[in-house]
Amino acid sequence: MSNIEETAEDAAEDAVEHKTWKGTLWSITKIILIVVVTGGLLYYVFSKVPFAKIKYRLFNANKLWLSAAIICYFISMIFSSWRLLSYFKSIGLKLDYRFNLRLYFLGMCYNVLLPGGIGGDGYKIYLLHKRYKLPTKKVFWAILFDRLSGFWAIGLITVALIIMIPSIPVHLAIPGGIFIIGSLIYYFVARRFFRDYTHNFLSGHLKAVCVQSMQILVIICLILAQNDFHSKFAPYLLSFLISSLAAIIPFSLGGGGVRDAIFLTASKQFNIATDMAVYLSISFYLISILVALFGIYYVIRNSRLEKGLPPIEENIDK
Repeated sequence: MSNIEETAEDAAEDAVEHKTWKGTLWSITKIILIVVVTGGLLYYVFSKVPFAKIKYRLFNANKLWLSAAIICYFISMIFSSWRLLSYFKSIGLKLDYRFNLRLYFLGMCYNVLLPGGIGGDGYKIYLLHKRYKLPTKKVFWAILFDRLSGFWAIGLITVALIIMIPSIPVHLAIPGGIFIIGSLIYYFVARRFFRDYTHNFLSGHLKAVCVQSMQILVIICLILAQNDFHSKFAPYLLSFLISSLAAIIPFSLGGGGVRDAIFLTASKQFNIATDMAVYLSISFYLISILVALFGIYYVIRNSRLEKGLPPIEENIDK
């Protein structure tokens, strides 16, 4: 994992400033890759589904349900910030919940603007290391376990949804058994080799379930915003969960393009309307950008990020 740690530390510095020509060159290269990957995948998606259909669904969606979707996503981010706070507490870092929330939204802003989500995480590592003198590896692992809890929650909800889709020729015992065995191995490895990060293991994973449940509600609200929908929810929700893994893929703009392509592919497997699938992925992406824009305030006025914080000594368990 040392290469990942080095990448995270390098990204942390890049998130703040580029001090060398190599940093500038890499920044330009990343932008080019983002444009190529995101643009190419969106071209593929809209070559399969006419953009006019997606535009029609977006502009004719019920505004009340769209507003509810935005609120649900915003709440999911509050839960997500709360989840991350659990892992920071595990390493003895007692952050003020207001500062943690501000930092989380700032990180979201970087995740939208920088590839693969490493920008926001890298900035958190940089800032917490700079302010609290914590080893970057320690903060890195706390953030990584926060992400892993999210993947675990996706797995749990996915298994629950499989039983609702008769077209999947798999007995529930198979994915259920794989999930249970995988969870036990996951906990054993974490407890055996990363004990410090398991002090709030249960609460962190319960909060992860809350995060994913709220995001499921986002998709349900987006579906209900379409007055012509008369099908089952489960195939769309399962397709969404599968596409959620797209956010971690490097060189995409917050998962844009990648999420849409995966959602489109999944729609064919589950025999659901392709234009509806792309509408859901595009709408979710636009909502995530809209909510992430709250973090721009702290990009512009960075001094407000740490306003009202107690002395540093009170935030760290010695």
